[in-house]
Amino acid sequence: MVHPKQIEFAKSSLEAAKKSGLIVDFFVTHAGDDLELIMSHRQGENNSRIHELAWSTFTEVTEKVSKPMKLYGAGQDLLGEAFSGNVKGMGPGVAEIEFEERKSDPVLIFMADKTEPGAWNLPLFKIFGDPFNTAGLVIDAELHGGFTFEILDVIEDQTVRLNCPEETYDLLALIGTSSRYVISKIYRKDGLPAAAASTSRLSLIAGRYVGKDDPVCIVRAQHGLPAVGEVLEPFAFPHLVAGWMRGSHNGPLMPVSISDTQNRVTRFDGPPRVVGAGFQVSDAKLIGPADLFGDPAFDRTRQVANEITDYMRRHGPFMPHRLGPEEMEYTTLPEVLEKLKIRFRKE
Repeated sequence: MVHPKQIEFAKSSLEAAKKSGLIVDFFVTHAGDDLELIMSHRQGENNSRIHELAWSTFTEVTEKVSKPMKLYGAGQDLLGEAFSGNVKGMGPGVAEIEFEERKSDPVLIFMADKTEPGAWNLPLFKIFGDPFNTAGLVIDAELHGGFTFEILDVIEDQTVRLNCPEETYDLLALIGTSSRYVISKIYRKDGLPAAAASTSRLSLIAGRYVGKDDPVCIVRAQHGLPAVGEVLEPFAFPHLVAGWMRGSHNGPLMPVSISDTQNRVTRFDGPPRVVGAGFQVSDAKLIGPADLFGDPAFDRTRQVANEITDYMRRHGPFMPHRLGPEEMEYTTLPEVLEKLKIRFRKE
């Protein structure tokens, strides 16, 4: 988990930025062992000063708090020694969404630990593309036209936009391969920004396993967008995601409370989990958060996730618990297999 002193230091850094006027508001929390910075500001997306604030906060927490306490893996997700102008591609998961406030603007922040950006594919599709999940797609005239999904191919670094419902099958053909095609942005057909998700794959950037990607996601709700309950409903199904122990296993995505009693990652370094923080945004101020999964309605989901955990763990080092060979290329397994190559003989 994240040490309280790490959170305290991050809060002091963002409080100074708030007083200077760089940001309007902030909230610091954690998902498992990942420090999370939620910031509101008026600088627009990809602003270098905002990204530098995030980078300097993470690096200073690493140097002044984590390393002196000898916390394991301190700074392992920070790729590079110096800030390059944008945190994207430097390790931390980044999701940004710019919008003009509505009369009431609920914003939901999802933060996952021990998994990859593709973990958002299934819930985001269900929220914005599945009428069996989101009743508003059928009965709300403002949602009935559907949504546009922006998909990133993390291998080729190319994006494509697909419209739902008319291109639903094409969309599913891509995002079903969640290790390669990930949802990065979602817009209502009239261009209203609806959701944004982080897309960085650490192993692809570093060329080796340096920790899982621990993705984040922002979803707007209500007033012409899916209701809060429709946004949360997909997480009642603990679907299988890649990551878990050593970034090498499939496991259920378990929704847990922000509270420390549930927000600890212990069993086989998992299972993968997601926390949710709900805010009302008012004049760029963050009102909240509501602990979205701190509801007994998700107790059954956690129970099912534990049953799936038991089932998957019984496979030990065998697929489908262990990831396929393409994913394992970026772990330490190739080093083990390399020494066996000379022992193979043709029949």
